[in-house]
Amino acid sequence: MFSQDIRAVIRNTSTFVKFVCLACTCGYFLSFMEDSVTVLSVTPGLLSPPNFWIWTLFTFWTMEVHFLSFLADILTVLFCGKLIEPLWGSLEMWKFFAIVNTFVAILSSCYSLFYSMITQNSEHLYDTHIYGLAGYIAAVAVAVRQILPDHLIAKTPMGRFTNRSVPLAALILIILLWGIGLMNGQTPVMFASGIVVSWIYLRFYQKHSRGGSRGDGAENFTFASFFPTILQPAINLFAIPIYNCCLRLSIIQKFSPPSETASLQSVNVSFPHDIERRRQIALKALNERLSKSNPDSSRLPKSFPHTSKLQQQQFQQMHQTLMQSNFFPPAIALPPPSSSSSSQTNNPSTSSTMGGGGGGGSSSSHQNQMSGSIMSHSSSMNTSLLNDAEIINIDEATNMIN
Repeated sequence: MFSQDIRAVIRNTSTFVKFVCLACTCGYFLSFMEDSVTVLSVTPGLLSPPNFWIWTLFTFWTMEVHFLSFLADILTVLFCGKLIEPLWGSLEMWKFFAIVNTFVAILSSCYSLFYSMITQNSEHLYDTHIYGLAGYIAAVAVAVRQILPDHLIAKTPMGRFTNRSVPLAALILIILLWGIGLMNGQTPVMFASGIVVSWIYLRFYQKHSRGGSRGDGAENFTFASFFPTILQPAINLFAIPIYNCCLRLSIIQKFSPPSETASLQSVNVSFPHDIERRRQIALKALNERLSKSNPDSSRLPKSFPHTSKLQQQQFQQMHQTLMQSNFFPPAIALPPPSSSSSSQTNNPSTSSTMGGGGGGGSSSSHQNQMSGSIMSHSSSMNTSLLNDAEIINIDEATNMIN
């Protein structure tokens, strides 16, 4: 089971990770041989003229004497393959690895030379051996700080411990371990050199694929931001003059403020202009599906909701039931007019000579008006109730469709 997990990890890693892990493994086993550390590691006295052991700049990182240091190197490289390489790419990982290790070896050798000059001890140049990936581990800590600066690692009584504090905290821990004799004196030097070299490269020289810009001019990635807030003004007293001097010598370039036009052009704004088109296509497909399932629905007007044949039959039966039931009040039937009233109506001379003739004529006309109004009121009531019944059934049909 464990061997299968190892094989899965090896298959899923990149060429960069495989090569570095294999080289570190070989270097660790070669460290048990005599004189292998001297030949493969950087010795400041042998790197400088007249010896010029230049190849040690490319082999020193493979050597590791202690197993815990070797394990830390392997875990760091695997971590880079999972987090940093997918963001930067394989070529940038190779470049970052080569630049950091090369300049870490040069800076550490310069420190040894400076120390030997102060102490006037030339043997220190030949007794010191620079090896391992301590500088690269520091560079990875700086890169992670750049990528995920506010990632919370732990909450302490002194405050939140995030990736911003990792490089300085690790350097302090290594110095303490060196002070109690658990690490050699070159490990803190290599770690500090790795922090400086990686920050300079990421801050001013790393080329980005988008836009062709270089470096990272963020305010939270200044050199003073690596230190606590109370110490940042004192750090800026030294960092700002060095920065201005490098600008005058054209060693680095000044960061140009991002223009509003460039920032707007870099943002791809997409409006949902095709939402209406998609809605029309969906409605068309739905109507075609309904027309195929309900062939009789095409006879109805477009404003009327599509109903099934069974629902239309139910609607017709309900309409007939309402018409045949006593729900609608019948029209009031009046008796036919009498013969006297008809004769009076037909004989105007008789009605004019008789004393009650005028009252009889007005009574019959009044009855006719009442009957006409009652009939019209009854028919209008029937029509309104019928319309209400139709509206009710139309609403029911609409609800059934919805």
